[in-house]
Amino acid sequence: MFHFPESSKFIHRGANIIEEGRTLRHSRKYDPDKLISRLVKMLIVIFVTVFLWNIPSSWYGIDGLTVVQQRIIAIFAFATLMWIMEIVSSWATSVAVIGLMLIFTSDSGLKWVCQPDEVGALLSHKSIMASFADPIIMLFIGGFVLAIAATKTGLDVQLAKVLLKPFGTRSNNVLLGFLLITGLFSMFVSNTATAAMMLTFLTPVFKQLPPEGKGRIALALSIPVAANLGGMGTPIGTPPNSIAMKYLNDPSGLNLGLGFGQWMMFMLPLVIVLLFISWWLLKTMFPFSQKTIQLEIEGEMKKNAHTYIVIATFFLTIALWLLDSVTGINSNTVALVPFVIFALTGVINKRDLEQINWSVIWMVAGGFALGYGLNASGLAENAVKSIPFDEFSPILILVLSGLLCYALSNFISNSATAALLMPILAFVCGAMGDTLAPIGGTSTVLIGLAIAASSAMVLPISTPPNALAYATNLVQQKDMVKTGLIMGIISMLMGYGLLYLIGTLKLL
Repeated sequence: MFHFPESSKFIHRGANIIEEGRTLRHSRKYDPDKLISRLVKMLIVIFVTVFLWNIPSSWYGIDGLTVVQQRIIAIFAFATLMWIMEIVSSWATSVAVIGLMLIFTSDSGLKWVCQPDEVGALLSHKSIMASFADPIIMLFIGGFVLAIAATKTGLDVQLAKVLLKPFGTRSNNVLLGFLLITGLFSMFVSNTATAAMMLTFLTPVFKQLPPEGKGRIALALSIPVAANLGGMGTPIGTPPNSIAMKYLNDPSGLNLGLGFGQWMMFMLPLVIVLLFISWWLLKTMFPFSQKTIQLEIEGEMKKNAHTYIVIATFFLTIALWLLDSVTGINSNTVALVPFVIFALTGVINKRDLEQINWSVIWMVAGGFALGYGLNASGLAENAVKSIPFDEFSPILILVLSGLLCYALSNFISNSATAALLMPILAFVCGAMGDTLAPIGGTSTVLIGLAIAASSAMVLPISTPPNALAYATNLVQQKDMVKTGLIMGIISMLMGYGLLYLIGTLKLL
């Protein structure tokens, strides 16, 4: 959650909306009446983990399976079940994963259960811990820092004012404006913060519209739809995108060298088309009974040196991201540029660093640790050798992986889903080699997973923006399900169609 200055009433309401959304998600997950259910789920997880940890290795049907590799299978199952059942927060599961790997599978683990002669090659504890300092983590931190600086200076409010003004006062045009501006902001700022800010702007608008009309529903739903879809536009728009970039660009893996600008070149047009489709859908399903809206946005941009530093740094950072193929500086390194500038000039301070969303970073780091364990232990290689993936249909791999990711992301964090599926499919697809050529190779599958994760927006618990919109009490779950399902299907069909075209034409 980002820092909100006390001087701004607008930002106070935004903070309240974020808190309401988080309270809603927390109450659904951790209702005291569900303690027995959570306990039963926890016992199931423990049983499955212990069972997989101790069964004879021959039961797995994987040749050459070592004890370390078997333990990683058990830890992977533990993470999967914990993330799917959401017994604890996703980041807490990731911390547990890293701890289990360090204690039971690394060269710094318990010495009486980590003897290489008995359990096989051990993982490097330094590499496991380095998951938290992966270059992609720097990309996350850079995005958070930019968002904090924009909020502190009021730049986000000023941008919203300027960008929404051209859409006038006609209700349908205002709806389009909120869709496009929310989508734009969510490409560079946390989806949660974007949704909270834009819903705050809509608070006075809701009061203008008649309660019996459906226009308020359209506007309330426009925010989560646009925030979820807009995140697909850039590598930093949503965690699944960044996770996909990690495996696509890993020097020891696929090493495709996919740049920030390349991602936007193909994904930005897709996002724009999807936002216009969602506009048509929302204004058709929930028509306005009042044809005009007077839009008033509270809050002002601070006119001081810090603000101008932030503006200049935004332009510089985005330019460096888009020109990474020209400058040779990759997007992860560029992400540190605003951090350095803001730290040296005092735009952000140590209190602001506390507002970085560390839970997301821990969540992603746990997934990276799992991916490292699968690869470095040799487990992924042994599994691929034991299963004839090269005989599988490329279309089948593409469709099943996308549907699985979409289904999981509707019920658990899309970051957790991506963290589970990306490392497995990266290795499987890499091992399949030219078999995937008809669909464009591994990049089609992994970027497809990112699209599927962002397309999952059916339930209030599917994404934080959904929860925030639901917390306004203007949206019924049936309306969210209907809209989310239609836009999710359209998004996946168009997204996968685009990836297939790009892949077959060898444009990526």
